[in-house]
Amino acid sequence: MFTPTRRAILSAPAAALLAGAQDVKQPPESRRLLSSKFDAGRFSSLLLPPAQWTPYPRASNRPAWQALPAGLRSAFIDAASQQKGKPWPSLPASVFLDFQRNGNRTRFEALTFGRRNRLRQAVLAECMEGAGRFLDDILDGLWLVCEESFWGVPAHIGVQKAGNGLPDISEPIVDLFAAETANTVAWTDYLLGPQLEKLSPLIRPRLLAEVRRRLLDPCATRNDFGWMGLDPQNQRPLNNWTPWIDSNWLTANLLMEQDAARRSATAYRILNSLDRFLDYYHPDGGCDEGPSYWSRAGASLFDCLELLHSASSGRLDFFDVPLVREIGTYIYKAHIAADWYVNFADASARVVPNGNLVWRYGRRIQDPGMTAHGAWIAASHPKPNVEPDALGRAIDEVFHAGELHAAGAGAQPPLVRDVFLPGVQVFAARRRNGSTEGFYVAAQGGHNAESHNHNDVGNFIVFHNGEPVLIDVGVEMYTAKTFSSRRYEIWTMQSGWHNCPTINGVAQQAGRSFEARSVTSSNDDRAALFSLELQHAYPAEAGVKQWRRQIRLDRSADSVSIQDRFQLARTQSVELSLITTRQAKEAAPGELHLEGGFVLRYDKSLQAVIDDHSSADARLQPIWGPLVRRIRLSTNTPPAEGGYTVTITRT
Repeated sequence: MFTPTRRAILSAPAAALLAGAQDVKQPPESRRLLSSKFDAGRFSSLLLPPAQWTPYPRASNRPAWQALPAGLRSAFIDAASQQKGKPWPSLPASVFLDFQRNGNRTRFEALTFGRRNRLRQAVLAECMEGAGRFLDDILDGLWLVCEESFWGVPAHIGVQKAGNGLPDISEPIVDLFAAETANTVAWTDYLLGPQLEKLSPLIRPRLLAEVRRRLLDPCATRNDFGWMGLDPQNQRPLNNWTPWIDSNWLTANLLMEQDAARRSATAYRILNSLDRFLDYYHPDGGCDEGPSYWSRAGASLFDCLELLHSASSGRLDFFDVPLVREIGTYIYKAHIAADWYVNFADASARVVPNGNLVWRYGRRIQDPGMTAHGAWIAASHPKPNVEPDALGRAIDEVFHAGELHAAGAGAQPPLVRDVFLPGVQVFAARRRNGSTEGFYVAAQGGHNAESHNHNDVGNFIVFHNGEPVLIDVGVEMYTAKTFSSRRYEIWTMQSGWHNCPTINGVAQQAGRSFEARSVTSSNDDRAALFSLELQHAYPAEAGVKQWRRQIRLDRSADSVSIQDRFQLARTQSVELSLITTRQAKEAAPGELHLEGGFVLRYDKSLQAVIDDHSSADARLQPIWGPLVRRIRLSTNTPPAEGGYTVTITRT
């Protein structure tokens, strides 16, 4: 299945990643986890020539397309029929300039993504129907795309030498969506090449020329696109941009590159780029960008490795690499219940991963929990997405629809009882394995220069019976401010709007040095514990000598407690923030009641103040409703040494 919030999870500009993300001491030496398995010569010898590689049936293979489930075919054909013959959206230069003028990125993106969705929809409908009825629509869409000045989006054009503004056509920039557009063009050419040639013998050469000019040539001759990780003079942490672009670059190269030597050399170059991406991952496979980004981080890694597996008849197989396995299993380890996932950083709290990808990834690494999770996702969201945002993924999904439907019958998510990922310092625990009953808690340590960072070291969330009690708000719709030096002016990025302390009026700061230390976790049948030192997440002016936080899930009593023990050099104030969507009312000193029968108990010396904040943002409101609430438990007379405990139970 496709993530419905995909347009809201676009990654950071390539020029900046995130504020503070470059604050690293030294890039890791490459472990060459993938390229060490095959040298360039051996790798080249194992790739099939294009004429021998048939990853999916072409449109001319009518029996294969007609064998797809009738309901699936009808859904795509009906959706494309509703668009057929309608005017295509134009892409005005003035709308492109929105981002430079006022930081808005959504108006232009809606137009350009609308073009591509309609084109992909028409391609799949034509393959399914096979009557030629959608060919003119496909031709018009392809020609419009070829005529565009830039295949990417305004938020990413700033890496060109001319800077932000309109695109300089003399300097092709490869961003997420330039590469994704090349993917769409390449798969369209693969599926419908002969049909396009009948419309005009000039269309396919034009498609190849544009893919070469906009993607293949720049990526072959430049190392300085930051997402590549290939410039030894410009090393910085890599994020989902790398496998996302690599998967589209690899697709276009394997399908369209006509020079055999260049085709194999480019594929091996991409393998080295993926190696650099993996170099920044810890052995636990945890994604510091969160579960919604996993679909374009871990799942795009899978796209790449699956393409190479297919294009070599299985001889290029990287699925036995331990880190590849751990990156896959992260997605179900971060699952809470239903569509709820652990959402630290910019990740959304409600996610629908691509069930087909999760299921197939699980099969490749032979992980029953992952295959069950993917099959369950697909069964839980059976309606086909007739506006696919990636053509290659959509083709794969339709050809696995029947098998995946059968696998989904009775499938249940694994709902892992205890999770601890020491590399990214993420902890999660539920009352019992395989059940959403009772309390669930997740927490994180880490540092404040992570990809898509929020200042949130020591943050935690609490659920009960699969529903949120204390939350991580997430992030609003992206604007220019989101990925600028003013990022931490945004309320959702600040530690005061996470379940974190504010100490002597001082919040956490951004940067690699602001981190958790001495992070530990333990669990047994009675309880699960997560403990960490928060002192270094705060600047010196906070006056923190020590701040030890322990989060405990008591399985026997079905309760969650947060214990903070501290030593302070200054004793001006302490404030503990708790974020919720539930109405809260003080029942007695040291006791708050939350809507739904939840009770918060805390030291009576703390005063409770409740703030409301609008969450009417287009990204947040579908998740949390019109507002969120912050409970501030505070005192202006904290001891120099002492502690506070907050306990959450249910009446």
